[in-house]
Amino acid sequence: MLALVAAVALAVWVTSGLWGDPNGRAITVNSSDQALFEWLLAYGAHAFTHGADPLFTSLLNAPDGVNLAVNTSITVYAVVFAPLTYLIGPPATFLVVLTLNLAATALAWYWLLSRHLVRYRPAALLGGLFVGFAPGMVSHANAHLNWTAGWLVPLLLWRVLNLHSPGRWVRNGVVLGVLVAVTFSIAAEGLFFTALACAVWLGTWSLDRSRRAQARAALPTFLRGLAVAGAVAFALLSYPLWLHFLGPQRYHGTGFDPRIHAEDILAFGAFPARSLAGVAGLDSSLAPNPTEENSFFGLPLLILAVLCFVLLWRHAEPGRRATLRALAVTAAVFAVLSWGPRIKVDGHILDFPLPYALLGKLPVFNAALPSRLALVVAPVLGLLLAYAVEQLAKARLDRRARIGWTVGFAVALLPLVPVSLLTIEREPIPRFITSGDWREYVSADGVLAPLPFTLDVTPDGQRWQAYALAHRQGEFAIPSGFFLGPGGPDGRGRIGPVPRFTDALFAEVAQTGIVPPISDADRAAARADLRHWRVEVVVLADRVHGAKYPVHVDALRETATALLGPPQRADDVYLWPLPQP
Repeated sequence: MLALVAAVALAVWVTSGLWGDPNGRAITVNSSDQALFEWLLAYGAHAFTHGADPLFTSLLNAPDGVNLAVNTSITVYAVVFAPLTYLIGPPATFLVVLTLNLAATALAWYWLLSRHLVRYRPAALLGGLFVGFAPGMVSHANAHLNWTAGWLVPLLLWRVLNLHSPGRWVRNGVVLGVLVAVTFSIAAEGLFFTALACAVWLGTWSLDRSRRAQARAALPTFLRGLAVAGAVAFALLSYPLWLHFLGPQRYHGTGFDPRIHAEDILAFGAFPARSLAGVAGLDSSLAPNPTEENSFFGLPLLILAVLCFVLLWRHAEPGRRATLRALAVTAAVFAVLSWGPRIKVDGHILDFPLPYALLGKLPVFNAALPSRLALVVAPVLGLLLAYAVEQLAKARLDRRARIGWTVGFAVALLPLVPVSLLTIEREPIPRFITSGDWREYVSADGVLAPLPFTLDVTPDGQRWQAYALAHRQGEFAIPSGFFLGPGGPDGRGRIGPVPRFTDALFAEVAQTGIVPPISDADRAAARADLRHWRVEVVVLADRVHGAKYPVHVDALRETATALLGPPQRADDVYLWPLPQP
């Protein structure tokens, strides 16, 4: 009960800035991803209830569509929470899922620790709360429903460690296979990292002299269970995997530079922004952006972790030392891999190649961001803390030693206590959409073009779509959208489609507020683009949300008028209906 209360209280505290008005507020540093996940919840619910394909849609990027299997589709969440999405809307459902993710992660780690790894409940509680609200987890709470679903990891570890059970390898394999399929749907990148971590840990543990005989005896049963798990997972994921690697609108690798999205070596000893230390002014700018503080453990915690390891090693028997050695190797491997292809110190990239320079060229690795590999280190630290607290509880320490260890834990952990995420007011969805009046201008499955065109920095079009889907108004498609698709350099992915003249023009005007001179050639190019997208009406709201900069609505209206003629007024939007062939 204490674990439940603590986990829920901390989760609500971290997300508290959104609870007052889920529909009107957004996460300051990542309102674009928030809009994307709200759309995914709405579209997934719509696809489930209307028999549509949950992994490929033509509602975005008309007329080419979007392959959601190579994006973060969170299909399982969308289906499970579909009733809630229809009841309270996508923004509120997003908030519920985000809060439950944080609380469930801490509780799942507490459960794994208390039931399987340590006997001292306070130690399990400390370890679970640390992993559930580690700096990386709080950082990704800035709108990442996939990475905050950390509750899946202890469940995967539990099932992997049970594969060796004799006589139950079929059942264990089936359960693990289903869990793998669920995890792939919610957090495919996290599943990949978990599989790598299991391989490194089990490999190191099995090669230890004290464990070789035990590992050799368990290997046949383990491999049989693993084969069953692989077969079940492949059967359940055959269509998503086909779409991912062979389907339309796929890409290979991402458009993100692995040198930029790599962990700075100094970041491991830095403090995160949304923590007590951060609000006290001890944060840094070592992360590529505020959602990617994947290590940021602080120097006191790193020192404490070393002391805990030494304490445990000195009192460990050979079998326990194999476990500790495997944990240390796993943490070291993932820390080095998180540094990316080149060493980066205090923001400066040095010409010193690292192992990721080779691994980053391999399939799957080239679709991951190296800095996120540091997220694997947090559970290792949580395990060390839990083991150390249990060891200290059993030891007969004098008063000075008890005070010393207590102060050490306080100095290391109190600065990392999370604070609530920063939030801002978000522009409302226009009455033109909420009233359903848009249906007078768009045919069934027709295309509506919001201005500016929908991208990560201007996500309103997908918010409008999510509202219409969740309120059963019907479907309208939009050109562009916030998604990952083909068109990047060297066959890699990019955010949104390759821009054409018209959407690039409106994007520049939205950001700069400068209305360019419009020629007859520009008008002809714009109408050709709109015919290509099969747009039936162009819509500009009175207020437009910009995720990274304020949108210049007046300049957009002037530019659209110069391109398309005088607009009509309907509710709180300007309209440019287009003649259809």
